[in-house]
Amino acid sequence: MVRTLADKAKKCPDEPGVYIFKDAAGEVIYVGKAVSLRNRVRSYLQNGRDAKVRAMLEKAADLSFIVTENEVEALVLEANLVKRHRPHYNVVLKDDKSYPYIKVTVNEEFPRVLFSRRRLKDGARYYGPYTRAGAVYETLRFTRTFFPYRSCKTGAPKRSRPCLNYHIRRCPGPCTGHVDRQSYRKGIDDLCLFLEGRYRRLLGHLKKEMGAAAARMQFEKAGVLRDRLRALEDVLVRQRAVLEKSEDLDAAALARTEESAVATVLLIREGRLIGQELFALAGSAGKSDGEVIASFLKQYYSGIAVTFPREVILPDDLGEEGRALSVYLRKQAGRAVVLTVPRRGRKKELLALALKNALLGLEETRVRSDTKEDTLTELAVVLGLERVPQRIEGYDASYLRESEPVASMVVFIGGRPHKSAYRRFSLGTGGKQDDYGALRTALTRRFHRAQEEQRAAAAGLLPPRKAKFLPLPDLILVDGGAGQAAVAQDVLAAAGYGDIPVIGLAKENEWVHRPGENVPLALARDSSALRLLQHVRDEAHRFAVAYQQKRRHRSLKSVLEDIEGVGPVRRRALLREFASLDALKQASLEKLCTVPGMNRKVAGAVYRHFHD
Repeated sequence: MVRTLADKAKKCPDEPGVYIFKDAAGEVIYVGKAVSLRNRVRSYLQNGRDAKVRAMLEKAADLSFIVTENEVEALVLEANLVKRHRPHYNVVLKDDKSYPYIKVTVNEEFPRVLFSRRRLKDGARYYGPYTRAGAVYETLRFTRTFFPYRSCKTGAPKRSRPCLNYHIRRCPGPCTGHVDRQSYRKGIDDLCLFLEGRYRRLLGHLKKEMGAAAARMQFEKAGVLRDRLRALEDVLVRQRAVLEKSEDLDAAALARTEESAVATVLLIREGRLIGQELFALAGSAGKSDGEVIASFLKQYYSGIAVTFPREVILPDDLGEEGRALSVYLRKQAGRAVVLTVPRRGRKKELLALALKNALLGLEETRVRSDTKEDTLTELAVVLGLERVPQRIEGYDASYLRESEPVASMVVFIGGRPHKSAYRRFSLGTGGKQDDYGALRTALTRRFHRAQEEQRAAAAGLLPPRKAKFLPLPDLILVDGGAGQAAVAQDVLAAAGYGDIPVIGLAKENEWVHRPGENVPLALARDSSALRLLQHVRDEAHRFAVAYQQKRRHRSLKSVLEDIEGVGPVRRRALLREFASLDALKQASLEKLCTVPGMNRKVAGAVYRHFHD
């Protein structure tokens, strides 16, 4: 295998670009960039490399490369490929979720301020990222008291009466013409200054606007601006200045153990600390601190950060990686962004503060991991399992008046929900409610597909990451009692997976039922093991009900599309009013007439559609 890689390495050009190692299944296992592809790739194949490189080369079966114009383009391409493929041997951000942002739709006539998990090239401004969605909502609630803005989709004056938000001073009322476009835009511009941390400029704008309003004898408006100014000044008094000068910089630090790593970025704007973001990293084992933090910064500034400081302070010099990153930041920011390593003074103290927060984040991550591991160990002990159940699957079925039956499968890995592995099953068009039959059908489908994937994987036709029903669970939990657990056990035995443990958790007494045992197991109500089982059971129920409601909504919508006079607006009103097709069928003509947007003619058409 090494000889094959060596032959391909000889074909690498002496140019900048990205090199990609793949395993036998064609999966990307490592992505790197280089000023000279030939020299970098050859260095991997030399003797004396560290243990992690040797382990990677043992799995590598193929090598490819992409030539770029310069090293900066290679850096961007490397970051994009790492984010796309999440290779096992690269340092990657542990959470594969999309980080939340605050979105300001400045491309609209009357901009809105929204929560968003996607950064689009749509002309809007994005602020963030935030590592907690709750932090976004807290910021939005806070800013709206100072800078009112519309939350509805109605922009230009279209309404005769303003909504409640106008009366409680959360919206200036553009939909009713109570505010002109220019005045509304000033408020949005001030809000953007606040989100950027440009507090001095914001206070200057407010003082100037307050003086102008007073000069025009608009004393009510001047009073509102005065109150807003005082409130913001109070906020700034409580916010500690960390630098004597009005500087914009980010302070990055890294804390790690042999198994895990956490990076932090302190955001300092105009000399004040305005925020901090923590990121858990994977794949850091066997790499130096410089390599890990360089990999993190490439991902952070190429796909997560939306604002760029004038300076980034670091604990160590990044060498070649740092120079390429500095050039990339200059191109993105449109100005110079300096990477420095302070040796003394206030900036050195800021790095110490960033490191302290990174250590706290690392300890919190470790405690959460240990707590979950302790819970899983406790669960294995109380259930008498041969091994700790790292992967737990939960199943439930949902009906609505014997129609639209569905079932759900949820997956918990390491004690936490793994939502990308959730699956749902449609069980037909209805009939008599049969919980046992629904559970049998869902489990039969799930393990039949697992068998198909195992055969495909054995034949080399299915890479592990493409499998939807593998790996197999360490424990199966069904919503119900002994009967449901026995059905699940029968399905597993018939499919050849009889060694997978099965339990049922009934809501009535929260007892654990195991197949073949007449006496249920009663866990302590304050047991962390019981709370985990309840979480799995409740999540399976929630996921099944959500899918069932979605199908019901889709079915009702398709029926309404065939009725003359029922357009999108009336269809939405009927869907809000009636929870199901049966409820709509049973509605009287008088009841249909009371639905918003309906008149007697259209209500009569709906009634006749179901009764003629």
